[in-house]
Amino acid sequence: MQRPDIHIHRYYSNGAYGRAWGVRLVAAIETDPETGLETVAFKGVAGRCRRQTGSCSSREFAAWAKYEVALNENSWQRVGGGEME
Repeated sequence: MQRPDIHIHRYYSNGAYGRAWGVRLVAAIETDPETGLETVAFKGVAGRCRRQTGSCSSREFAAWAKYEVALNENSWQRVGGGEME
């Protein structure tokens, strides 16, 4: 993904298979006033990331996130795709 594709209050998946799969909710996107580095704060909501919080550079998050997802009943579905997780 690219940074402009990442928005707060949306969910993203790393697209991995099996135990490595995860979904994160973007909680905030901020710019560090000292370094000028943009950071993404997130909360893990499914898979390997579940119940974890963290932050990383927007570049790192964009490299981790393969696509946006949405919860469809009990399954995470790729937004605009139709693939089920």
